[in-house]
Amino acid sequence: MKTDMTRRSFLKKTSLVIAATAVGESTEFANLSHARQENSPHFKPHAFVEIAPDATITIWVGQTNLGQGTHTGLAMVITDELDGAWDKVEVKMALAAEPFKDPLWHAQVTGGSSSFRNRWDLIRSAGAAARQMLCEAAASTWKISPALCTTKESRVLNPNGESLGYGELVSLAAKLPVPEKPSLKKGEQYTIIGTSRPRFDIPDKVQGKAVYGMDFSLPNMCVAMIARAPRYGATLESYDADAAGKINGVIKVMPLGNRIAVCAENTYAALQGREALRTQWSVGSHPELNTAWIEAQLTKNLDVPGVEAKNSGDAARAISEADQGLSQTYQLPYLSHAQVEPLNCTAHVERGRCRIWIPTQGQTHTQKTAVHLTGLPEEKVEVMTLPAGGGFGLRGEQDEVIDAVLLSKALHRPVKVVCSREDEFIHGCFRPANHSRVEAGLNKQGQIIGWKHKVSAPSVMSRLMPHAVKNGLDPDAVNGLVDMVYTLDNHAVEYVMAKLPVPVGWWRSVGYSTNTFVVESFMDELAQAAGKDPVAFRLEHMEKAGRAAGVLTLLANKTGWGQPVPQGRARGVAVAHCFESFAAHMAEVSVDKQGKVTVHKVVCALDCGTAIFPDAIRIQAEAGVIMALSTAFHEKMHFDQGGVATSNYSDYPLLSMSEVPEIEVHIAHNYLKAGGVGEPVFPSVAPAVANAIFSATGVRLRELPFRREQLVKS
Repeated sequence: MKTDMTRRSFLKKTSLVIAATAVGESTEFANLSHARQENSPHFKPHAFVEIAPDATITIWVGQTNLGQGTHTGLAMVITDELDGAWDKVEVKMALAAEPFKDPLWHAQVTGGSSSFRNRWDLIRSAGAAARQMLCEAAASTWKISPALCTTKESRVLNPNGESLGYGELVSLAAKLPVPEKPSLKKGEQYTIIGTSRPRFDIPDKVQGKAVYGMDFSLPNMCVAMIARAPRYGATLESYDADAAGKINGVIKVMPLGNRIAVCAENTYAALQGREALRTQWSVGSHPELNTAWIEAQLTKNLDVPGVEAKNSGDAARAISEADQGLSQTYQLPYLSHAQVEPLNCTAHVERGRCRIWIPTQGQTHTQKTAVHLTGLPEEKVEVMTLPAGGGFGLRGEQDEVIDAVLLSKALHRPVKVVCSREDEFIHGCFRPANHSRVEAGLNKQGQIIGWKHKVSAPSVMSRLMPHAVKNGLDPDAVNGLVDMVYTLDNHAVEYVMAKLPVPVGWWRSVGYSTNTFVVESFMDELAQAAGKDPVAFRLEHMEKAGRAAGVLTLLANKTGWGQPVPQGRARGVAVAHCFESFAAHMAEVSVDKQGKVTVHKVVCALDCGTAIFPDAIRIQAEAGVIMALSTAFHEKMHFDQGGVATSNYSDYPLLSMSEVPEIEVHIAHNYLKAGGVGEPVFPSVAPAVANAIFSATGVRLRELPFRREQLVKS
């Protein structure tokens, strides 16, 4: 364990302030897998919606609260279609259950900006169906046609001036059939969607009442920490169970295959017990592995044949016949998720049931893991989702679930498995590294007539979704390459799977997070070669009336692109689309003689379809800029002696508050299907900064994180 970093030095180094949270013993959950429960005084037309006789509207959500405001946004959509009174609304987290599964992915999962875009029709219909049933109930009372009834603020209105509150109608409405295709509002009719609302989760967080996984506690619970191999492919050779057992508070030392669990009365005793194990491991499967070795393997892959991901027209011929050609390589490292709250899971396996408390992004996977380990039927495994202190894709992993369930099953008591910060880095699943080579040809008019792109990267899907990998092609690895925002007649993409021992997993924006940097950096290089303005050059290669052109034009208009820049500063742009949304960024920077880059301002333009919760959208966009700048200037995993060399924030620096620029967000206004937000606001930030740095210095930075020494003026 790394001990040379104190809490004070960490806070000073990263300028982070982490609010303390209260320790709680229980959290309220309910399983609404059967939406219409018999003998209930409440009206429950759908698992998402419940109305009580006192007119309280409970919105049940199955999505994890990762701090992005999703719970409030989901409530806004349903309540708007319901025409409910906002001051009567409350939101509760539901158990893992069938109704809360993603309708496209058939799993309850929070990721891929899917909470709204994959449920847009579903959640609107849930509110609209309830509204229609309440109208029908009121109409039957008044003996008039439901078509004559209107709704407002949780009341059904009669043309003659009478009205009935929703609470008065719950018993009648509950007896009616649920309409399959209720009438949905048009965008112009929204009264809650698109407005500012206080978030439901903020008061408890501000007051320290929110119970995160690391805070969660149960009576008779023990805490476990796991000793794992420090090098890839290493096997356990020896450990001292007796020494660990002598630590005050240690309950049991349990081997779990190629790892050792130390179970104790508290986290400190478990940590001390784990250190006392004095585990000895073999050298591992790749003792030669270090950062340079990994980078060499990825670069070497660019010279071997790959698999075809896209081949439209004849890119090779077009480039060979071009009036001007350009070829460049780009390099991006492995990245950690580095979320504030380490992974954890609490499990209690009892006779006939298993309960799990976890800040997970994958409820269905967690439930299935426990079903497999316990042999219990699915309905006997309850997954209670706690608020998460960040996730970015990592919280779908199952290692902590496996260990907590196995240990609880063996010890016959609740067990909470927790990771240390060092565990998070040394044993993490990272964003894949990426090396790319791009070639393009321009005609006499400075237009792209051919584009060839080869990417070498590890495969996330080979580990997590092997059925999705066909003929060696991981579709995630070529996201943003095969579906660029540009219209090109001759376009070829080739993928070489890097088979390295470093585990990789989902990470914010997935393949778009790396590939967009390459594409948008190279587009700027082509614009320069063509002697054209970077915005005009991009627009020239886009569908004229398309959303990508629209969001780039919005950015240009809002930033005054083409107008004089403040003295000593320069600007750069980039644009991208992913998860059914479009985003563009402008970065304004200055670079001093020592190569220090100051990002003064970043402007984001976003077209995410219907802007459900503008406050949350802006916050997500701002957070996307901050996280992207952190990866652009600081973040990189290091490897040595067959394993991870990075062990804590002290050697994985994050962006500090003093480095955060002015951030401006502009949201396109339309009523299209809601798209993603959390993922699309990230990819085009780093290339916009790199392009601005070139404009300021004439130096192209084709590697992340940026290397300051390349910018030092001689």
